[in-house]
Amino acid sequence: MTITQEQATWFSQTFSQISDNVERAILGKRQVVELVVTAMLSDGHVLLEDVPGTGKTSLARAVAQSVQGTNTRIQFTPDLLPGDITGITVYDQKSGTFEFHSGPIFANIVLADEINRASPKTQSALLEVMEEKRVTIDGVTRAVGEPFLVLATQNPVEQAGTYRLPEAQLDRFMMRTSLGYPDHAATIRILDGGSVATADLSPVITPQALAGMADLAATVYVDALVLDYIVRLVDATRSADEVRLGVSIRGALALTRSVRTRAASQGRTYVTPDDVKSLAVSVLSHRLILHAEAEFDGVTQEAVIGQVLLDVAPPSQREAG
Repeated sequence: MTITQEQATWFSQTFSQISDNVERAILGKRQVVELVVTAMLSDGHVLLEDVPGTGKTSLARAVAQSVQGTNTRIQFTPDLLPGDITGITVYDQKSGTFEFHSGPIFANIVLADEINRASPKTQSALLEVMEEKRVTIDGVTRAVGEPFLVLATQNPVEQAGTYRLPEAQLDRFMMRTSLGYPDHAATIRILDGGSVATADLSPVITPQALAGMADLAATVYVDALVLDYIVRLVDATRSADEVRLGVSIRGALALTRSVRTRAASQGRTYVTPDDVKSLAVSVLSHRLILHAEAEFDGVTQEAVIGQVLLDVAPPSQREAG
């Protein structure tokens, strides 16, 4: 069943209310806020590549506060163990039973700070939970909650003592983006106390209603011509001269899910090629592996996706759905 126009209008209004609420704490970053909310409603996770002090923790807390969810922050370090994330079972001598102590992954919004500083084994534990949305410890499986969003961060400047995320693990993030520094006007407002503390934000929606929004987004109509456009974009990344390995089928699925959510956030019941163009860089670029020669020449993944968008012609009309 396809989303109705009335439902799409409600979705758009609620999406804007959530984004407006988060932006009260994160000034001047509307585009990034909307990307994060889009990923959350598309059953995805976000990788933030940013220098310290740009508001990543505040962003996670503001999103959690807006949806009446819980939030945790995990500081990744080389000595962090998988059990420190997922939790462990402890033997209780008084009762003679094993008791489960949940880890910080059991929250609605999880900020995984500097994920590349943990060992590959610990990184894998987090990424497995991201994919499965559940944890199995000592034969017992536990769901981590709904909604569930991981905001992982990497510092693109400081690489000493880090473990690079393998491409197969990067592929599990729906989007990669960056908060960056606020502009001049937003910085003045921040210094003047214009931003609201995350603890003072009022909830906009319940987790149950948010899950309903995600279900609605999944019913947005995607025309066969738009699906063909997505496939042609993905194929073009695989044949680009600078690319050693192009976008996977997981990337194509992630783009399809996210454009459905974006269409609903604009109050539409169907996806347009412009929806695909607006999200292609954030969803696809981090999935590319470039040839070493191209990287040496200064070619970036974002530039390759930008060129692919120029080379691949979008469909010119939409068939009736």
